[in-house]
Amino acid sequence: MTSTAGTSYTLVPNQKYRRSNRRSRQCWNILGTDSQSLSTLDYFQTLPLEIFQMVLNYLSVKDISMLSMVSKTISNNLINYISTSSGNRRLLLQDFHNLELPGKREGSYILEHYKSLGLLLKRCTFLLPTKDRLKYVHKILSEVSCFKLNGCPSPLNCLGLQCYGVFLQILTAGWDELECHRVFNFLCELSSLPRKVQTVVSSKPGSARNLELQIRLYCRSVLLNHWIYQSDSAFWLTRILKPWPIVNQARLLYIIFGPVSSLDGHVIWQKMIEGPTDETSLKGLADAIKLLYDTEAREWTADDVISLVDELSVVPREWLMENNARLLVLSGNNICFTFMANKAVNGRALDLARLVVFLTLVCEKDLYSMDWVVKMMQKVCKVFSTPGERNNFLHSVESSFAYVIMDMVQAVLWGERGEEDSIILNLFHLINAQANFHREILFLTM
Repeated sequence: MTSTAGTSYTLVPNQKYRRSNRRSRQCWNILGTDSQSLSTLDYFQTLPLEIFQMVLNYLSVKDISMLSMVSKTISNNLINYISTSSGNRRLLLQDFHNLELPGKREGSYILEHYKSLGLLLKRCTFLLPTKDRLKYVHKILSEVSCFKLNGCPSPLNCLGLQCYGVFLQILTAGWDELECHRVFNFLCELSSLPRKVQTVVSSKPGSARNLELQIRLYCRSVLLNHWIYQSDSAFWLTRILKPWPIVNQARLLYIIFGPVSSLDGHVIWQKMIEGPTDETSLKGLADAIKLLYDTEAREWTADDVISLVDELSVVPREWLMENNARLLVLSGNNICFTFMANKAVNGRALDLARLVVFLTLVCEKDLYSMDWVVKMMQKVCKVFSTPGERNNFLHSVESSFAYVIMDMVQAVLWGERGEEDSIILNLFHLINAQANFHREILFLTM
């Protein structure tokens, strides 16, 4: 009995232990089947989708983009969330005209938001082919009218295109050239950019002022302004210009980078023709020319860029020579020398001599060293193949000084009242320029 009692006493707990062990093994088997999901989802799988989306409302866009990298499942859930009406309202901010938000720097808050949104969509669509990524992004952003080329009624007071630009810059950063070509073609198809460019370059300058403004803002804000590296900026500017013949390239370059009115933002076509202009009006054009001349812009030769500069100087009609000279000074030594050497090689010594005169005038007015002009002329003199050609050029420089000074004196004598003061001031600068130019030559030779 004692033995039986002992046996029964020992069997009962053994049976209980085995039942408990079996339940534990079952529990761990269940966890084992979903261990991969749970390890990647961090138990988000157990949350209803509505609760998951409520949790997202408490996260910043940067935090959500970090969450998208946890797993493919979460990334897909986030893609679905972005497509919902609540996700759209949360992520697609449209305060593009409210430039001064309380406690925020002007426009910085919404620009930073769209940078973060670009990173979020970049991570969420990482596994998709480029074509599908672009279609998805378009589907998400298509309802934002201010992201379209002509979608905003007051584009000058709108940050929409800038937000679109920073969004695309983050989205496409690191993509190879083939993918970026696809992006450009996709944007052209959406915006009808080639058709609209064809309209403005084929029309009389200024006859489609609003369309010129729209093209300028779209190209600068969406395609050009937000790149960190010059090679990227050169790539996108090349995409804009290269499909067109050189005459249209020059027109388009002027539309995108030329001087504009401070009142309505429209392109000022007569600025380079009517009188001398300042550096501010030419800086955008000079920077664009330097960008294309840079060695990283592989699709442009030096001859291509010099031809473009030459063509630009007659848009919409021939510029004042002083404005030509100022553009060359701003474009840098290499472009200026190549442009002048091109004239020397092609037998245009008179044009070259006249250009030297106005280079001295620009250096005098804009406070550059006159020594720079003398050294540039020395380099150009070495381009002439014979001493006779070089001497003829030097003679033409002195003659050009005399002719330009006499032209200005005549303008003072016969000019209209009100213009005399500016002409006399220009004459004063030119005479000083000639004196300083010759002084530098004397220092050099003596």
